[in-house]
Amino acid sequence: MKDEIASVIPQDLEEKEGETPVEKKIGLEKKELLEQLKEFFEPQPLAVLATQNGTAPYVSLVAFASDEKLKYILFSTTKATRKYSNLSANPSISLLIDNRKNTIEDFRDAMAVTVLGKVEPVEDFERSIMEKIYLMKHPYLMDFLHSPTTAFLKIRVEKYIVVTRFQHVVEVSV
Repeated sequence: MKDEIASVIPQDLEEKEGETPVEKKIGLEKKELLEQLKEFFEPQPLAVLATQNGTAPYVSLVAFASDEKLKYILFSTTKATRKYSNLSANPSISLLIDNRKNTIEDFRDAMAVTVLGKVEPVEDFERSIMEKIYLMKHPYLMDFLHSPTTAFLKIRVEKYIVVTRFQHVVEVSV
């Protein structure tokens, strides 16, 4: 899997002075990378969600799932949390999905994907299909998801930023 993902990340990225090289994906390469991201997300149960409360960023772990086209990332949270309060005030988020193992090999092998987007409630008309997607990945969260104190939310993805080998960066707008 790592070799497959690395294969779509170009070796000769344009570098700007003082910046990390970034490659923006379009066309067929974008489609291939999104397919590989879908495979990358599948075994990852948790992500780190960053919200903003107006004075400081706040991060927390969330169980996530993505839709088939990677346009949305789904998660749930209790309404009586700082996370939910922050999202109600400011729906702009950053989400980190990675495969690190906290070993020295991570400097070479780890991949991290930052998701930038805005959080929205899952609407009634789409709830059934979104619940199926979420619960297929996290069946043990059924009671939590159906609790009246739980908010079921979706991130409308604007961009994926993929980092491999700690320095190769690829951006994909959705």
